[in-house]
Amino acid sequence: MNPHPLFQKTRWRLACWYAGVMGIILSLSGFGVYEAIAHAHRMTLDRELESVAGTLHDTLETVLETPGQLESDALRFLPELCLSGVSCAIAPGKEPILGSLTQNHYYLRLLDRSGRPIAVAGVLPEGLQIPPPQVRWQTIADPTATGRYHQLSQMLHTRDGQNWGYLQLGRSLEEWDNYLRAVRIVLILGLPVALGFTVVAGWILAGVAMQPIYHSYRHIQQFTADAAHELRTPLAAIRATVETTLRSPVLNENDARETLNSVERQNLRLSALVTDLLLLSRLDRQQAPEKRQRCSLDDSISDVVEELAPLAIAAEVQLRAQFNGDLPCDVWGHESQLYRVLSNLVANAIQYTPAGGEVVVKLDSTPHWAIVRVVDTGIGIPPEQRGRIFDRFYRVRNDRSRHTGGSGLGLAIVRAIVQSHQGTIDVESAIGRGSTFTLKLPRDRKTAAISSQFHPCLTE
Repeated sequence: MNPHPLFQKTRWRLACWYAGVMGIILSLSGFGVYEAIAHAHRMTLDRELESVAGTLHDTLETVLETPGQLESDALRFLPELCLSGVSCAIAPGKEPILGSLTQNHYYLRLLDRSGRPIAVAGVLPEGLQIPPPQVRWQTIADPTATGRYHQLSQMLHTRDGQNWGYLQLGRSLEEWDNYLRAVRIVLILGLPVALGFTVVAGWILAGVAMQPIYHSYRHIQQFTADAAHELRTPLAAIRATVETTLRSPVLNENDARETLNSVERQNLRLSALVTDLLLLSRLDRQQAPEKRQRCSLDDSISDVVEELAPLAIAAEVQLRAQFNGDLPCDVWGHESQLYRVLSNLVANAIQYTPAGGEVVVKLDSTPHWAIVRVVDTGIGIPPEQRGRIFDRFYRVRNDRSRHTGGSGLGLAIVRAIVQSHQGTIDVESAIGRGSTFTLKLPRDRKTAAISSQFHPCLTE
């Protein structure tokens, strides 16, 4: 893309907007991912605590007899329990029930019904507060360190169903916090990297997205320059004619008439050019000037051949029509516009066919399509220029000679009208052997609608 300041500025704006929107989306997505991971770990931790607490609860309730008192059978089942205020150690040869749990930073507390501690087991930090046991789930902080603990409180009963006290099972959140800290670091560091890639991708995508706009801009620039050139020529001729006349000391009637005739010719040329430009503008905006109806294409071809016969005779070119298939051949469209298409194609074929050549207008039809071929034995079109012959103000001869007449809008108008009728136009040509323009038009509204649906570019 040409580094035009306007497009560069717009491209940067699009890239920044794209990066900003993607940054918000990535931030929200990262926050959602973090919350999902944290929630999954919380649920796993809760289920783990409930499973272990349920096992201890079921084991203890089978040996508890008196509320608030820990019998020897309980110590036999849980040899690692230490009574509150008493220093104890695990007896030799006894396998602690919570041995595997202490390696995972678990602790166990048994409380009476008033919440006073009776026994503890596991890794229990000094000074860790005893929250109210009536609250089932709690997260408490270690006052001497930065660690946190997640705790489950559960009611214990004696064998006869009395309330014995409470069981509190907690677990250190150090590993869990470290894991989430690592996740946060990855997300925080990954966001700028992702935004960097987003900016680069946004810059590239903005360039790709602006290519059609830039091409349209270049097309408008070229169109404006060509239109100015075409308008300047007759205006300059009118000005030169008028200035020459005004400088003449004596202006007789013949000079005045000659001047007026010259001005009239240039004015007609300007009027025709402006009319063509307005027609193209109207077709670009898809503003049809009249209601579409069924038109007899074979009658239009006959009228065009008859009207342009004098032009063909003057150019010493044989002009004829050839109808194949069933007649009449009707199409759905604007009769005046279709007549303009046929007239432009045939006139161009005559103008670019040397004396002694031939121009044939062939009409073929199918149940849904009408196919018109304008075949000439003219000079042909170079391969590198066939893709541009439908551009506005473009001429095959780059010297802009006017000996063939016209303003360079004829084929542009042809393509615009054909596309507005949901049809297609193609060209085949060979240098020195002639050209063939193939026009394909729908014969009914249903076919036109289907063609517009499958070929949306035809209606652009």
